[in-house]
Amino acid sequence: MEHCDGENDYMQPEDDWDRDMLLDPAWEKQQRKTFTAWCNSHLRKAGTQIENIEEDFRDGLKLMLLLEVISGERLAKPERGKMRVHKISNVNKALNFIASKGVKLVSIGAEEIVDGNAKMTLGMIWTIILRFAIQDISVEETSAKEGLLLWCQRKTAPYKNVNIQNFHISWKDGLGFCALIHRHRPELIDYGKLRKDDPMTNLNTAFDVAEKYLDIPKMLDAEDIVGTARPDEKAIMTYVSSFYHAFSGAQKAETAANRICKVLAVNQENEQLMEDYEKLASDLLEWIRRTIPWLENRLPENTMQAMQQKLEDFRDYRRLHKPPKVQEKCQLEINFNTLQTKLRLSNRPAFMPSEGRMVSDINNAWGGLEGAEKGYEEWLLNEIRRLERLDHLAEKFRQKAAIHEAWTEGKEELLQKRDYETASLSEIKALLKKHEAFESDLAAHQDRVEQIAAIAQELNELDYYDSPSVNARCQRICDQWDALGAMTMKRTEALQRTEKLLETIDELYLEFAKRAAPFNNWMEGAMEDLQDTFIVHTIEEIQGLSTAHEQFKATLPEADKERLAILGIQNEIAKIVQTYHVNMAGTNPYTTINPQEINAKWDKVRQLVPQRDQALIEEHARQQNNERLRRQFATQANVIGPWIQTKMEEIGRISIEMHGTLEDQLTHLRQYEKSIINYKPKIDQLEGDHQLIQEALIFDNKHTNYTMEHIRVGWEQLLTTIARTINEIENQILTRDAKGISQDQLNEFRASFNHFDRKRTGIMDADDFKTCLISMGYNLGENEFSRIMSVVDPNRMGIVTFQAFIDFMSRETADTDTADQVMASFKVLAGDKNYILADELRRELPPDQAEYCIARMAPYTGPDGVPGALDYMSFSTALYGESDL
Repeated sequence: MEHCDGENDYMQPEDDWDRDMLLDPAWEKQQRKTFTAWCNSHLRKAGTQIENIEEDFRDGLKLMLLLEVISGERLAKPERGKMRVHKISNVNKALNFIASKGVKLVSIGAEEIVDGNAKMTLGMIWTIILRFAIQDISVEETSAKEGLLLWCQRKTAPYKNVNIQNFHISWKDGLGFCALIHRHRPELIDYGKLRKDDPMTNLNTAFDVAEKYLDIPKMLDAEDIVGTARPDEKAIMTYVSSFYHAFSGAQKAETAANRICKVLAVNQENEQLMEDYEKLASDLLEWIRRTIPWLENRLPENTMQAMQQKLEDFRDYRRLHKPPKVQEKCQLEINFNTLQTKLRLSNRPAFMPSEGRMVSDINNAWGGLEGAEKGYEEWLLNEIRRLERLDHLAEKFRQKAAIHEAWTEGKEELLQKRDYETASLSEIKALLKKHEAFESDLAAHQDRVEQIAAIAQELNELDYYDSPSVNARCQRICDQWDALGAMTMKRTEALQRTEKLLETIDELYLEFAKRAAPFNNWMEGAMEDLQDTFIVHTIEEIQGLSTAHEQFKATLPEADKERLAILGIQNEIAKIVQTYHVNMAGTNPYTTINPQEINAKWDKVRQLVPQRDQALIEEHARQQNNERLRRQFATQANVIGPWIQTKMEEIGRISIEMHGTLEDQLTHLRQYEKSIINYKPKIDQLEGDHQLIQEALIFDNKHTNYTMEHIRVGWEQLLTTIARTINEIENQILTRDAKGISQDQLNEFRASFNHFDRKRTGIMDADDFKTCLISMGYNLGENEFSRIMSVVDPNRMGIVTFQAFIDFMSRETADTDTADQVMASFKVLAGDKNYILADELRRELPPDQAEYCIARMAPYTGPDGVPGALDYMSFSTALYGESDL
């Protein structure tokens, strides 16, 4: 029962919340601070927090996250939209999750939370705190608020000046918080130094220690508690529940110890019960063994006085000796049953008494005692009756007649009542049960009537002097008895007839409820579906919705038949009520649905059907337009995409094939470039179609594999490729002219390059290049090849382009001619000397070229240590670097 009371407290209606907020607005500030800190203590586990409790929960996202953290369960996927409907949906998901945990949310709706209603938001958070932080607290068979209060009282009992009686003023001096911490962590607080008249220090000490060492966030300021006549109970409960959960481990250990002690105590109690049973059973059996022979003694006495003494002794036995034994026997059975129940609940073997001391053995012995007792009593009465029959028989008649007449008083009026005419079915059944009990009572009194008649007959046979009055009284009793029997039969028939009518109506009520409920659910589902918004992206999807809607409309005739059938049940009930004048009290007990509601919802469904038709038609037209846009885009994209690919392939072939001179190839490529640029309007037109598709919110197109992004990237690559290819040809022309390479040599270089470009990509990898050099007669070692690769691939990418290949081959071809030219130039400038001076260079060469050579010569020292005076080898090295020159 305590648990049920706790649940009632936990489901405290919101009226209390409203009243609290109206009494003291300062409590709202305390609740904001406490509830915000409590929420953040859980939200920080998910890496987030709130600043404003009514604002930060408005979109429902952090509210759902909070519930996931404190429950350890996953909620439905939240809506990420910013619209009000998305926020309401998220908050409803959170509220539904809270309701699924057995919480009855009174007057708290998603709209209030989304609108930032502070009172409703605080009420919702308080409900969450009660459910997840307080409800499950259980201490000594009390739970929730009472359990938490009892836990605080138990923990603070040893501390002076601490008297926890509630969750408001009992905590104002701060000693309660300090006592809780000291009880579990005495090293954190020097409790002896605390003073009851210094609440600010006490509260700040407790809050700071809890935050620093117990990971309990500071939910209130000391000023909030001290400065308020009556601190907010919900804020204090929330704060104290955090202390409870922080110390729950110690609590569980203490509970386990108490449980062990309790088990040991139960075992000791059970053993004591076993010993008590054995002793009590032995004593009772011994008393029965000694008593039965006394009761079985039938030796008659010769005098009335002696028989009266025997009767008095028997009465003493019944009055003084037997009642304690009856109590002992009852207590014995109670102890036995209690013991067996305790053993069963403790998963212990059942108690087996010693042989002959079972409850059944005691019952058998007691039955023998009662049998002997009954026989002894009958014998005594018969003996006394035999002596006093004439005096007592008349008195007995009067007594029985008086008792019977007292019993029959008012019975005729009761049987003639017509209370069943205005009774409900349950009341009729109750009247029938009551009448059946009366019939049983009537049958039980049959023996008394027969006894009265037998006594009267015996008095007549003994010629009792007042026989006429006895006979007259006996006749009245018999006549009245017959009349009661007839009226009882008549009332039975009336009650049964009324019950049958009401049962028929009740069955019709039940049938109405069974058929009305699913039909009502169907109508509500239909209204929901008909008003449900839909989002489709293809014409097939809208056609599917249209088909489903047509199928739904096809079910309407059958649904209307079901509606008429349900209304027919109600009409049949009305007909029975009118025909048999049944007084119906109340409405259908099995459902709150009525015919008016069914008709209203049916009319609503009929009204929504054409609206749904129109919405589907409009959406079908929109999807047809979208399909036209898809096909229009796909028709162009399916031409432009392959065209770009073809042009890319053609440019690649031009760059590697040897058709005409380099000038011819350059002319051809520029013509290609012009034709490609002339194709730009089609790209622009496709961009326009793509813009229309985006404006129509079309996200897929099954008619083409090309997207606008693919086309853009391909187009940009095409422009880049043709420009790069033209540049490569121009560079080849420059190289040819600078090196004096003939067209035939270029063709030969191209043929060699294409032959070893195995992948036909326009570049050779290092292995293909090495193979090419070997085929041309180069004797390559690893060092030599590395040197050559550093020349043709300075960026160390592991590839050789055709331009780098031409540069290398033209250099190799021209090396010999260059050496001769360098020697001739040196001799002209040096004259008769074997070295050249800087002034000679300035005199013979143009200024810019002379200074260039001088700058290159500066690091070198010529013959005889003259700075800048270079011999032939230093001259060639300064101009061309380390080479074979």
